[in-house]
Amino acid sequence: MGLGHAAGQVPNEAGEGVKEAGYDGPKASAWPRRLTQGPARMIEAAELRSWVIYEDDRLFVVSKPGDVVVHPSKHGPWSSLVGAARELLGLPTVHLVFRLDRETSGLVVMAKEARMASRLQTAMQDRRVGKVYTAVLTGEVAASVRVDQPLGDDTASPVFMKSGVREDGQKSVTLFEPVAASGGFTLVRVTTETGRKHQIRAHAQWLGHSIVGDKIYGPDARLYLDFIDNGWSAALEAKLHLKRQALHCSRIDLRTAGMEFVFDAPLPADLADFCRLHGMDPALAVPATA
Repeated sequence: MGLGHAAGQVPNEAGEGVKEAGYDGPKASAWPRRLTQGPARMIEAAELRSWVIYEDDRLFVVSKPGDVVVHPSKHGPWSSLVGAARELLGLPTVHLVFRLDRETSGLVVMAKEARMASRLQTAMQDRRVGKVYTAVLTGEVAASVRVDQPLGDDTASPVFMKSGVREDGQKSVTLFEPVAASGGFTLVRVTTETGRKHQIRAHAQWLGHSIVGDKIYGPDARLYLDFIDNGWSAALEAKLHLKRQALHCSRIDLRTAGMEFVFDAPLPADLADFCRLHGMDPALAVPATA
């Protein structure tokens, strides 16, 4: 397995990130929703209730699908996970402890009270929370790889929010452990030693094995620009294989934070079906019992 830059990209001078080959135009911010994208994704109360993994008087834990915004949006409370949770629970405030990108599925932990939110946020900052992700990478990865590469803003990308490996970036460490490989794809278990923006996605791209379906960190970030302008298309599907990135938060372990909770979320149907289609058993993605 070779390490380096994905096809269609060229390295810049040290500290300048990765440049999209042939691109010298304006940049787009991440997720500037445009009318061509259609109406905002709204969450139904019953739908949200079906996502619940655990609930008590302090915690509200769900496994969200890969098309739901976490943070509140201008489209009203039912257009975001936090807003919908607040409405469903009848609380004035719901505290988001662990967030996920819109197109990343899996576990999201929310706190119903400020004291619990502060406790968990401090534990996160101190790296006392165990998180395991599952991803499908392009290409077949033969052995575990620990990527220790600093990340910072990819100033050469047409997408403002994109991160990239750069010498002056922040220390970032990601471990990719393959559990199955077939048909030109690899099902991997992913853990991180640091918590940088888009860390797993950026390190997968640097590795030369981008996450399947990743519009920004895939073969060309201009595919993302095409998507926000024109929506999903057969041409994008041919290049990306999935409508959203194949990244899922499958476990959150709070025991090292002093709480006897381990939350697990199996792969959702879209990722499980993709694995089966390409000869990989999605059951292998389940983290080992600790």
